[in-house]
Amino acid sequence: MPTNWRDETDYDYIENLDASGLAWECLRRNPDYRAAFPNMAESDAAPWGLRFPGRS
Repeated sequence: MPTNWRDETDYDYIENLDASGLAWECLRRNPDYRAAFPNMAESDAAPWGLRFPGRS
């Protein structure tokens, strides 16, 4: 995440995100998700609405 969260130019890239990119941007900022991530297995992704197309 940007170090200076008040600098609007640090967030210009958000305007070009697609729906899944914007969803990821919001999810990665979620404190509950950030706390769960270090111990998360791929099977734990469903409660967060994550999917991994193309993975076998």
